[in-house]
Amino acid sequence: MTSTSVLAACASRTGKVYGSGLHADVCLALIAELTVLRQSMLERENTMATQLKRVAPHYQDSARNLVHYLALRGHELRPIQERLAWLGLSSLGRSESHVLANLDKVLGILHCLTGQDWVDQSPLEPAGSVTGRRLLRRHAVQLLGDHPAGRPVRIMVTIPSEAASDYSVVRELVDAGMDIARINCAHDCAADWIAMAHNIRRAAKAARRTVRILMDLGGPKIRTGDMAPRPAVLRMRPNKDEYGRPYRPYRLGIQTTAQSDKIPDIDGCIGVDPKWLAHVEMGTQIDFADARGAKRHLLVVETGAWGVVAESLQTAYLTPETLLTIHGAQGKKWSSTLPLRIDALPGMRVLHRGDVIRVTANAQGDPTQIACTLPEVIDQVRVGERIWFDDGRIGGVIRNITDDALEVEITQAREGGEKLTADKGINLPDSELDLAALTEKDLLDLQCAAQEADMVGLSFVQRPDDVYLLRDHLNQLGRSDMGIVLKIETIKGFENLPELMLAGMSGESAGVMIARGDLAVECGYERLAEVQEEILWCAEAAHMPVVWATQVLETLAKTGVPSRAEVSDAGLGVRAECVMLNKGPFITDAIRTLDDILRRMGSHQEKKRSLLRALHAWSGSTTPDADASPPRAPLQEA
Repeated sequence: MTSTSVLAACASRTGKVYGSGLHADVCLALIAELTVLRQSMLERENTMATQLKRVAPHYQDSARNLVHYLALRGHELRPIQERLAWLGLSSLGRSESHVLANLDKVLGILHCLTGQDWVDQSPLEPAGSVTGRRLLRRHAVQLLGDHPAGRPVRIMVTIPSEAASDYSVVRELVDAGMDIARINCAHDCAADWIAMAHNIRRAAKAARRTVRILMDLGGPKIRTGDMAPRPAVLRMRPNKDEYGRPYRPYRLGIQTTAQSDKIPDIDGCIGVDPKWLAHVEMGTQIDFADARGAKRHLLVVETGAWGVVAESLQTAYLTPETLLTIHGAQGKKWSSTLPLRIDALPGMRVLHRGDVIRVTANAQGDPTQIACTLPEVIDQVRVGERIWFDDGRIGGVIRNITDDALEVEITQAREGGEKLTADKGINLPDSELDLAALTEKDLLDLQCAAQEADMVGLSFVQRPDDVYLLRDHLNQLGRSDMGIVLKIETIKGFENLPELMLAGMSGESAGVMIARGDLAVECGYERLAEVQEEILWCAEAAHMPVVWATQVLETLAKTGVPSRAEVSDAGLGVRAECVMLNKGPFITDAIRTLDDILRRMGSHQEKKRSLLRALHAWSGSTTPDADASPPRAPLQEA
C-alpha cells in the first residue's frame, strides 16, 4: 500500500478531511499550482526528447529525472514551500533524486485531504525516493569503485612526481586510505605516468585493496609562458632569532662542475673548479667578497666524494663572478679560476596596482611583456573584460588590444606587489572563448590513459560536443567502458552543466568534479559557495557522482597543521561521493584526518538529508558521539 492510499484510508476512518475553510482553500490552491508545475516537467521532457535519445539505456531514468528537476527549478517555489510546510507536508526541498515521485506524493496527499480521488502515478515516475538513491550509488560504484566500510565517501589523491620512481611513496598513500589515485597529465610524461600506474597497482595488490586510477588531461589551460631568467644569484641566509642572532648556519654544498650527485642536508649548492676544490679539506676557511662587496667567510665542516659542505653565520650573495680563496700552510693561497656554477633564478615579474603590462604570444625575453601559452585568445577577448593571473592572486582589466598583444592594467595586487612567474594560470571569466576541448597533447596523452587508467578527466569542458568528442576517441581506442569525469572549471561549463551531464550519460559511466580553484576565479569567490551547491543539487538529480576538489585540507597537507575553516570545509565534502586531496609533505596525515572526518560526518549527513542518529553528548550516556551509528536498514520503496 502506498503512503497516499494509507492516508486516504486514515482520512476515511477519522473523517478528518479538509473539505472547507482555510485548510481546504490552501490545499485546493496548491493542487492547482502543483498540477501546472507537474505539466511543465512533462513538457520539458518532450522538448528535450532528442537529447534524451542519445542517453544510454541504463541512464534513461536518471536523465528523465534531471530534466524534471530543471523544470522544477525554473519556477519560484518559496511561496509554495511555505504553505506546504504549514500543512506539515514535504516542501520539495530534498526531492533532487526523485522529483516527479515526490511531487506526485504531495499531490496525492492534497487530493486525499480534500476528499478527491487520486490515481497512483508511480509506474510513470522515473525514480522514487529509494530507487533514486540506489541509482546514484550504482553509478558511483561504476565510476569510482566501492567506498570503504564505514566511510561513505572515497578519497582521491593527486600523485606526486616522485611516485614514478619511489614505490614507497605510493604504498604510504594506499596504506593511509587512498581509494583513487589521480595522475595529472599537465605534468611529467607518459613514461612517468606508466611507472606511477604500475606502482599504484602494485601497492593496491600488496594492501589487498582496489585503487582506481584517474588520468586528468591538461586541456586548453591558458598559462603564462616562459620568462627570461633572472641573474644567477645565490643568497646565503642563516636562520636567525627575533634579535637577529644566527642560531643555525647556512649549509652550502660545494662540488665540481661535472659532479651531479646530490649532497644531503644542505640549503644550497654551487659548482667550482675541480683543481681548486682539490685543495679544500676539513676545517678549511674560505674567504670571499660577495656581490655587495661585503667580506665573508665559510668554514668547511664535511667532506666526501661528492664534494664538501661549508657553513656560514653571515648573510651573503654569491654570483658566478664571486672569487673564492683558501689559505694553506706557508702562505700558500688558492683562488677559484673558473666561474662558479650557480643556477639562474626563475623568471619573475613583480606587478603593482596601476601597472600596465602586455600579454603577448611571444615575450622574447622582454621583461615588460608576459607570454601567453594560447595566443589565439587575443583575438577572442574585448576591451573592458577582466583577466586574472595565478589562481586569482593578480587581477587586471584589458584596456587595449593590438594584433599580437593585450594591454592590461593591473587592478588587484597586494600592497607592495605580487610576484608572477611562468606556468601560472590565466583566467578570462568575461570572455567568450572558443577553444578546442582536446589539444594535440591531450590526444597523445589519451592513448596512455586508455592503457593505464580506469577513468579520464576532461578539463575545462564547456560544451556537450566536447564530451561526445572525447567519447568518440575512447571508442576508437577500444575503451568504450572508460569513465569520464567532467571537470567544471569555467562559467560556461557551469552554465551548460545539465547538457554536459546528459552528454556524459551517453557512455558507460560519468561523474562531475567541482574544480573549485579555477571555478572560484571564474565566478568570483563570493559566489563559489552558491555555485558548488547548485552543482551538487544538479548532479544528485542526474544520479551522477561528484568529486569535491581543490584546497581540501591543503594547509594540513603542506604544513602538517590544519586550519579550522578547512576542517569544516572537509566535513561538507561528505555530500559528495569522492573528496580529492592535493599532494604535499604531510599528505598521509591529511588522508588519515580526512578519513576520520568523513567517517564521523557520514553518520550525520547524506546529501542534503540530515541523518538523526542518537546523540550521546547531551543524553547523560557514557557512549561517545564518535561511535558509528547502527547499519542502515535495507532500502525499500515507500
